[in-house]
Amino acid sequence: MSASGGSKAIVAAFAANLGIAVAKFAGYLITGSSSMLAESVHSLADTGNQGLLLLGRKRSTRRADEDHQFGYGRERFFWAFVVALVLFSLGSLFAIYEGIHKVQHPEALESAPVAIVILLAAIGLEGYSLRTALLEAKPLRGSRGLLGFVRSSKNPELPTVLLEDIGALAGLVVAFTALMLSWKVDPVYDGYGTLIIGGILGVIAILLATEMKSLLIGEAASPEDLARIRSAIQANQQVQSLIHIRTEHVAPEEILVATKVAFVTQLSVDDLARAIDGVETDIRAAVPTAVLIYIEPDLDRNASRV
Repeated sequence: MSASGGSKAIVAAFAANLGIAVAKFAGYLITGSSSMLAESVHSLADTGNQGLLLLGRKRSTRRADEDHQFGYGRERFFWAFVVALVLFSLGSLFAIYEGIHKVQHPEALESAPVAIVILLAAIGLEGYSLRTALLEAKPLRGSRGLLGFVRSSKNPELPTVLLEDIGALAGLVVAFTALMLSWKVDPVYDGYGTLIIGGILGVIAILLATEMKSLLIGEAASPEDLARIRSAIQANQQVQSLIHIRTEHVAPEEILVATKVAFVTQLSVDDLARAIDGVETDIRAAVPTAVLIYIEPDLDRNASRV
C-alpha cells in the first residue's frame, strides 16, 4: 500500500467526527443525557485522533539522518499507539466515570426527541465514514475478516479508523437504546448506557494498543512476503543454499531483509559481488517493499536453516 493509501478514510473520519461531536454536545446541552455527553467526548477524541494519524503520516516522510538511519517510518506506528491511549483515557475512562455518576444520581431527560434526531443523524455520518474505510481497506483485506485484517495489517491508520468507526457505531446504538429506555422507562438506563459505551471504547483501545505495540517493537514480514523472499533467493542459480534470514518492518511499506547465503563455490570476488546484486534484484522483484537488503555470503556448514 502506498504511503498515501488510507488518507481518504482518515479525512472522511475527521470530517464526520467533527460534525458529530458538535451535534452531540448540542444534544447534551439540551437533554442533559450522560450517554450523549460520553458520545460527545468520544467523537471529540476521535476527531483529534484523526489529526494525530495525519501528523504521523506527515512526520514519517522525513528523510533518514544520522540519528535515524533507517528513516522515520515508525512514526506512523507511534502516533497510532498514542491514538489508542487517547481513546482509552479520554473516551473509555471518562465514559465509565460519567456512567457511575449517573447510575448513582440519575436525572430525568429533557427534550429527548431532539437527542433522538441527533443520534440518528450521527449514525448516518458514522456509517458513511465506516463505508469509506471499508472501501479503502478492501484491496488489502483480501479474504481476511475485519479482525484478521486488523491483527495482520502493517498499515496502522486503516485498522485504527475501522476500529474507531465500528466502536462509534456500536456506541451510538447503545446511546440510542439507553436514551429511549431513560425517556420511557427509567432515567437510570442513561447511566447504564454510558457504562457500556465506556466498556466498548476500552476493549477497542486495548486491542489497538496491543497491535501498535507489536509494530513498534518490530514485526517480521508477513508469511506470504517471507515465502516470496525465500523463493527468490533459492531460485537464483548462483545460490547454493539459504542459511539464515531475518526480516523486520521498519515502516508500513518498508521491509528490512538480513540474510546469510551460501553461494556456489569457486566464484571470484567480482562474480560474488554480481551474484549478491542479482539476489537483491530478485528479492525486490518478488517483494517491492523489501527496500533494505543485507546479504552476507558464507559457507554452508549444515547450519539449521531458519
